[in-house]
Amino acid sequence: MALTKNDEAVSPVIGVILMVAVTVILAAVIASFVFGSAQNIQKTRVVAATAQTTTTGDIYFTYHGGPDTDSLTAITIIAPDGSEWYTTSTDGALMDKSTGTAPSVPPGVGAVMKLTQTALWPPTGQRHVVVVATFNDGTVQVILDTIQ
Repeated sequence: MALTKNDEAVSPVIGVILMVAVTVILAAVIASFVFGSAQNIQKTRVVAATAQTTTTGDIYFTYHGGPDTDSLTAITIIAPDGSEWYTTSTDGALMDKSTGTAPSVPPGVGAVMKLTQTALWPPTGQRHVVVVATFNDGTVQVILDTIQ
């Protein structure tokens, strides 16, 4: 007895699946505009910073700038012990937020900021540091999140 292959139903089934998928995608796009979820998307700012640990355990941050440098108003660094530091001059001088009274000043392109190692820091290779940029429209964005 010979069996014959019957492919008659394959094409209509694939067609129906594709039509349902297109309908679901269109419904999702239309719903996002109707309910306003597309309005809550913020523009990503482009600025950059890098970090490097020295042999003494200090961490140096270099601000490299970017297309949105002109709208930058402040840089905040969260040290491995949780303390927060901010820039007080264009050359990258830092002040501890808990004791600081100087106004925040954005660093200039190429500015180097130094965090000095303390006894509260974990060992090298386990130091979590975060650099946060604040812009003139109030936007706050993480520009560096690294383990040093």
